[in-house]
Amino acid sequence: MQSINNTQFENKALFSRLRLALIFIFLLTTLLMVTIYNLQIVNHEYYLEEALGNQMRTLPITPSRGKIFDRHGNVLATNKLAFRLTLTQEKTKNIAKTLQQLKQSGFINDNDIKSFNKNARRYQKFHSIPIKYNLNETQVAKFLISNAFIGVNIEPYFHRIYPNQDSGVHVIGYVSRMTKKDKLFYDKKNYSGTLFVGKTGIEKQYETRLHGTNGLQQIERNVSGKVIDTQVIKPAIAGENLYLSIDLDMQKKAETLLQGKRGSIVVINVRNGEILTLVSMPIYNPNWFVNGISHTNYNQLQTSTNIPQLNRAVQGLYPPGSTIKPMVALAGLEENIITNKSSAFCPGYYKLPNVKRKFNDWKKTGHGHVNVKDSIAQSCDVFFYDLADKLGIDKLHDNLDLFNFGRKTGIDIPGESAGVLPSKTWKKINKNEPWYRGETLITGIGQGFMAVTPLQLAVATAAIANKGLLFQPTLLKNTQVPGNIIIKSKKGHHVQIPIKNIQNWEDVIDGMKQAIYSPKGTARRLNKGLTYTLAGKTGTAQVFGLDTEEQYIAEKLDEKLRDHALFTGFAPIENPEIAIAIIVENAGNGSSKAAPIARQVLDVYFDKQLNNTSP
Repeated sequence: MQSINNTQFENKALFSRLRLALIFIFLLTTLLMVTIYNLQIVNHEYYLEEALGNQMRTLPITPSRGKIFDRHGNVLATNKLAFRLTLTQEKTKNIAKTLQQLKQSGFINDNDIKSFNKNARRYQKFHSIPIKYNLNETQVAKFLISNAFIGVNIEPYFHRIYPNQDSGVHVIGYVSRMTKKDKLFYDKKNYSGTLFVGKTGIEKQYETRLHGTNGLQQIERNVSGKVIDTQVIKPAIAGENLYLSIDLDMQKKAETLLQGKRGSIVVINVRNGEILTLVSMPIYNPNWFVNGISHTNYNQLQTSTNIPQLNRAVQGLYPPGSTIKPMVALAGLEENIITNKSSAFCPGYYKLPNVKRKFNDWKKTGHGHVNVKDSIAQSCDVFFYDLADKLGIDKLHDNLDLFNFGRKTGIDIPGESAGVLPSKTWKKINKNEPWYRGETLITGIGQGFMAVTPLQLAVATAAIANKGLLFQPTLLKNTQVPGNIIIKSKKGHHVQIPIKNIQNWEDVIDGMKQAIYSPKGTARRLNKGLTYTLAGKTGTAQVFGLDTEEQYIAEKLDEKLRDHALFTGFAPIENPEIAIAIIVENAGNGSSKAAPIARQVLDVYFDKQLNNTSP
């Protein structure tokens, strides 16, 4: 049987299929062409950049941090070339596995891994993320010889070091790794790639000057993530070098004298407000913080009852005790409450009319008849109880306010405390209580609510020496852009305390002179062998109050309940150059514990002058 063929139908079906196939091929070809056009023409730059981005990246160049020197050019903070281990996440297939392999090879430990995982998310794509800092030469050599870790590299960087170890730490401060808060605070563009910033002291105060300006570089990596080429697009500008007014020799001497004690010593140039010495004890090593403090050192600082991280010079608040008496005497003279001929009888205590309580003098047998100069030299409490009562708290407050008590001095270092200068208004606001007459009396001898910093005492003492010229204290003396000349820094402002009678100031200064040179002066032991003239005031400040009949016996008290020892002074008397304030916590009597220390610090200054070394 013959098959029946429908040629016309078959041809028609074939043609239809061919047409559909051609249409499909055309559509696919069109789509392919459009895609190629889009890739090659329309978005050529974008995809080229993305492709190159895996190999070429523009990254910041972190500038070299400025150095810090003392006034003589002694290095206080500098930089040392070091090496760090880094990892680029986009070039590492299995980060967790790689970190474990690095640990097994002895390059890192669990703390390094923990720190890396904590910080990794803060970095942009293709940035090398530090795993470990300050690698030693053996570690670097071992890694370079047997580097089998894709995306892991050794990179050089400048490591901050403090060559004098703990000396001057409360002035200089320290740098440490940037936190989230730091990244939000500082300029994002200029601090991109920056790992360390100043946390305390001068390092923090002048962070942006020390930091410098970021540069830009283009780096090329191979498929394993290793940098094979680098091209600088914009060089970084190094941070400024800072020269402080601190004298390192005096600083170290003062720290040695306070070794094993808690306290502070501040020395100020009375002619311009420059700080020569700013010591707070105890101290600690700022190098601990640079690459992350160890648990051992951190616990040591946190558990210490002596609070070594407290900058007592500008943050510690103490009752000024008798060191406030020259300013109180001046208030009485300027307000015409007393004259230089006025006298009072001191039987060893003072009583207000119709009040049973006795306000005791430090000398139980009393000082007898004393005038204003005697009262300063012998530190007669009774004279100042009576004077304070006659002045009243309002006049007393207003006159002490002239010396900047109760307000920050404005020194160029972070964290300064304002202190407390009490008044009726202050007590009402802070205690919601009325002011009592007896509180005026104890304020007149630097006790009660009044609290000052050692820096405030030094500034006020300098104002006495200057006869009313009150300087804003400064630490920055000079600056230098690397490669350029040293430029003098702008000094702080100064004001003149109003003077009603210059003789009043002379009388107060003479009273401070007699404290050193009078046979009954509380600091008379200091005048032996002095090569310069000295005016001073001793002080002993109670940590807690005693009842009228209670007897102070230091040996029966816990060490931290004993009196503070204080001394303030300036030299030479005729043409003053420097003023000093010293507080030794819980040391006892100011004349025997604080004054001798002050003498040794001042000796360093004047010995330098004799040896033709400018302080």
